[in-house]
Amino acid sequence: MKLLGMKKVRDGMYLKNYELTYINKAGREKKYEIVSRSEIEGPQALGKGVNGVSIVAYHEDKMLLLREFRMGVNRFVYNLCAGMLNAGESMEACIQRELYEETGLSVKRIRNILPPSFAAVAFSDVKTQIAFVDAEGVFEDHTSENEQITADFYTRDEVRKLLETEEFSSRAQLAAYYFTVL
Repeated sequence: MKLLGMKKVRDGMYLKNYELTYINKAGREKKYEIVSRSEIEGPQALGKGVNGVSIVAYHEDKMLLLREFRMGVNRFVYNLCAGMLNAGESMEACIQRELYEETGLSVKRIRNILPPSFAAVAFSDVKTQIAFVDAEGVFEDHTSENEQITADFYTRDEVRKLLETEEFSSRAQLAAYYFTVL
C-alpha cells in the first residue's frame, strides 16, 4: 500500500472529512475516506496528535458507567466518561474537567494513563488516551443541552447483567468485561 495523496473534502464544525488516494497491493488506485477532529496538514501528520481521553473510573469496589443518548446511533448506550482535549490543556486537566462536566465527580487519584491509541482506526485518525482513576463526590449534571447522560457506579454483578442485556460502546464494553473478571 502506498499513499499517493490526500485532500480535504468537507470542513464540518467538529469533524473534517478527507479523501486519501492509495495504490493498493494489486497496483490499482483506491480512494479511502476518513474523518478527523484535527486539521491535517499533510499525509505525514496522519494520526500524530492526541485528541482526547476515555476515563475508567472507580469508587470503592464499583465502576462508573454512563448511560447516554448518542445521536450517531439514535439510542442510549453505556459508555465511559470521555471527551476532547482542549488546546493547551494537559491530559490530567482534561481528565478532571471531563469527569466533572459529565458526572459532577472529582478525581481522587489518577491510577494510570495509557499511551495514545486509535479510537476508530477503520475510518479516523483520532487518538485518545485511556485513564484509570478513583473518583469521589456527588453526581451532578453539568452537561450541555446537547448531551443526555445518567451516571452511576455499578457493582461487578450489576455490570455482568448490563453486559448481557444492554448496548455499549466498544471501549466501555471491554473495560466493563475486565472489571467483572478481575
